[in-house]
Amino acid sequence: MIWTFFNQLINGLHVGSIYALIALGYTMVYGIVKLINFAHGDIIMVGSFTAMVVMTAVGAPVWLAILASLLLAMLLCMAFGVLIERFAYKPLRSMPRINSLITAIGVSLLLQNAAQLIFSANQQRFPTPFKQPPLVLGGLNISIMTLITIPVAVLLMLGLHTFVRYTKIGKAMRAVSEDTGAAQLMGINVNTTISVTFAIGSALAAIGAVLYSSAYPLIWPTMGTQPGLKAFIAAVLGGIGIMPGAMFGGFIMGVAESLTKAYISSQLADAVVYGILIVVLLVKPSGILGKRSNEKV
Repeated sequence: MIWTFFNQLINGLHVGSIYALIALGYTMVYGIVKLINFAHGDIIMVGSFTAMVVMTAVGAPVWLAILASLLLAMLLCMAFGVLIERFAYKPLRSMPRINSLITAIGVSLLLQNAAQLIFSANQQRFPTPFKQPPLVLGGLNISIMTLITIPVAVLLMLGLHTFVRYTKIGKAMRAVSEDTGAAQLMGINVNTTISVTFAIGSALAAIGAVLYSSAYPLIWPTMGTQPGLKAFIAAVLGGIGIMPGAMFGGFIMGVAESLTKAYISSQLADAVVYGILIVVLLVKPSGILGKRSNEKV
């Protein structure tokens, strides 16, 4: 019984680390431009299909295919993220936020339908790069993807935290997040800063897409909706706009989902996760790590 619990806990940390990577894109964009980028989930789909095409074309050796697919998926997703911000969101910055929200949904549908035209609406199998047997430690069975995903996600989160805290562009991102007008007066290029934010968030989504598709090797044009929604909920749960909150929320989401499937019902996993979100928001609307803010009216 105890081994089952620990196995499910590890599985939850595995999927939770992917949610956390994707959630960072939501929380970074919201922190900068106060926009819920609902097209972010479809960037995951773009990354998965790009990686599938590259891995199928490159073939062996395996490591070359993995690196090539990951690099090209990141580059294409970054390009998509920047172009979407430049042509869909930038013209609407001075408009009511509902305009940007509707546009984000429209971009999401555009990407999904474009993918259906190119790849069809059917599910396709993602090449499985790692076929090694799981690592067995006592009663623990740890898959090779878990051994890769959790350390990679943690290192990327720490790297992003260091980047935002200590680099020039990271400080610019923090300044724009705090006060866009004051940042412009200080000579910060707001447009470039926002573009970099979308690029970094999209690159993390691409990495999350490859890790997710390697663990669950079926992809289709609307596949980004579910992990994208859960990652958004993770960001809200931890505190939207706060990067540690996105990480923390992602892990909570993954563990809660895994334990629910193991001990209650796989059909109720989503309901329990959303229930946790509702309870947290009722108790603390700003999220677990969020801070209450006063707004002058």
